[in-house]
Amino acid sequence: MAVKLLWYLTAPDGPYPWEPEGRWECDFRHMQQLAVTIDRLGYYGALLGTGLQDDVLAVSAAMISATERMRFLAAIHPGLLSPVKLAQFALTMDRFSGGRTLFNVVNGNDAILPAFGVNYEHDERYDFSFEYWDAFRRFYTGQRDGYDGRYVKLAAAPINRGPGSKGTEEQSIPPTQIGGVPLWGAGTSPAGVAHSVKLLDVYLSFANTPQKLGEKFASVAAEAAKIERKLEFGTRLQVIVRETEEEAWAYADWLIEKTSIEYALQSINRPLPVGNLDREKALQDPQIRRNVEAFQSGRKPRARDFEIYPNVWVGPSLFGFDILAPMAGTTLVGSAENVAARIREFEAHGTSAFILSGFPLISEAHRFADLVFPLLDIDHGFDIPRLGSRARAATSAPVYSTGRSNTQLAGALS
Repeated sequence: MAVKLLWYLTAPDGPYPWEPEGRWECDFRHMQQLAVTIDRLGYYGALLGTGLQDDVLAVSAAMISATERMRFLAAIHPGLLSPVKLAQFALTMDRFSGGRTLFNVVNGNDAILPAFGVNYEHDERYDFSFEYWDAFRRFYTGQRDGYDGRYVKLAAAPINRGPGSKGTEEQSIPPTQIGGVPLWGAGTSPAGVAHSVKLLDVYLSFANTPQKLGEKFASVAAEAAKIERKLEFGTRLQVIVRETEEEAWAYADWLIEKTSIEYALQSINRPLPVGNLDREKALQDPQIRRNVEAFQSGRKPRARDFEIYPNVWVGPSLFGFDILAPMAGTTLVGSAENVAARIREFEAHGTSAFILSGFPLISEAHRFADLVFPLLDIDHGFDIPRLGSRARAATSAPVYSTGRSNTQLAGALS
């Protein structure tokens, strides 16, 4: 089984963007340079995350002309746009890009969605989401007879036979992706799993150890089999890859040095997502308890103290300091050979898609592609370019201070 490797196309960026002094303000040219890098290096595509700075649909559309092959995995909360309007966007995006649209189904949480006017209880959000995406798929694939669900109600589309015609049949864009836009997404609660197995094409989960993640995927696959569906599985990982193990862990130690104790304490005290360990149970683990107590006493542990499995790290990242449980910031740390070995181990336990990131995003995308791509069996649907000498030159670029402009930084790191 070959793997798909995606990168991250979302601001902010910088050497350690979870801290203000390590964060760059990413202008349009920087984002475009990042997209060009992802595309030229041969990544399958990129995740455009929601809830940070820029609208993912606007960024996706803006990057079409600068790229040729990469797919845009745009994270979408159902309900913020009409499913018909989102389908119209997808049809146009696919027509202009050659069918490079993917959507990451994000069902949100009680803190985010009400701010956008979407007010459903936890389990009800999944029922609404299924109707929303079902209506979206119907419209994308050419059905115009309306939709009569519990939450989503759409009238039949008006008919327009073309210029000067008084008919009523809509002249629509045919779908580029005949089976519809592939939907990627997650859901760990019982309602989330039930929603995922009947809707998604690729089921995603935060990373854990390869075995634990494999057990979760096997459980979801069994639920999908009950309704005669088969899913692909993917995970989200940070990466710190270097030519040697020592270099990689030295860099991890440097990141901890640059991370404030306040950031670590905020991560310790934040609510854990549904389906993760509760705080009291997490603190029963001696390793976790030692790390928490160290920060509470004002002391920083060493990088290796956060290694939960060979090369699997829960150190600081833009997505939190996952001290209590592996979540969005779980990181692979090590030499190219060891990082590739861990990816193959995840693959052996059912993972076929990896959404990766390392900061700064441009230079680390080069580094990972140069060092790790040749060690993996990759399934991107096109030949992976071998840009070895140029990529190696980019990976040796120094970490630039934020005193330089973003445009200079983007150029220097490309």
